[in-house]
Amino acid sequence: MTRLTIEPLSPDDAVRRVMRHPVCDARGSFTRLFCDDELAEAGWNGSVRQANLSVTAHAGSIRGMHFQRPPYAETKLVQCMRGKVWDVVTDVRRESPHFLNSWSSELSAINGGALLIPPGFAHGFQTLSDDVELLYFHSAIHVPEAEDGLNPFDPRLSIAWPLQVTEISDRDLNRLALSAGYEGIVL
Repeated sequence: MTRLTIEPLSPDDAVRRVMRHPVCDARGSFTRLFCDDELAEAGWNGSVRQANLSVTAHAGSIRGMHFQRPPYAETKLVQCMRGKVWDVVTDVRRESPHFLNSWSSELSAINGGALLIPPGFAHGFQTLSDDVELLYFHSAIHVPEAEDGLNPFDPRLSIAWPLQVTEISDRDLNRLALSAGYEGIVL
């Protein structure tokens, strides 16, 4: 029996929404968070090289839009463990027919959803509740020299953040807007 349902979020099936199916009884529940076999069929490539937990205190906070440049580009599996977020991915693959398009999905501790984000996509989120925890599984180790990102308010991205922004880091807020000549990344 599969414990994960995987469905496309982006038109080319690159970004996938992962729904978990907990087994419940009188004691509580048991939920599979990661299964290499099931996720490999959906695009997970390799082992889990790093796991991270993001904690955000206030609703309306934005983190993102982050990615790592090749050759350190990574696949991410992101799940909301506490609270609720509006999770957004943007295609930054130069050759993609969906270049600079964004897709979003509500992830929460209640709905058990996750996003499987392949290399070549920037990722960010806005908290829809206080006290949010996001769990990340990464296919590659973080390399500070390969960090990159997009300004989450860049008009070229047209991201509709659902709440008034309460907090954002200076680094994310001060990222330059994309120039008309921005070409993205080549994987």
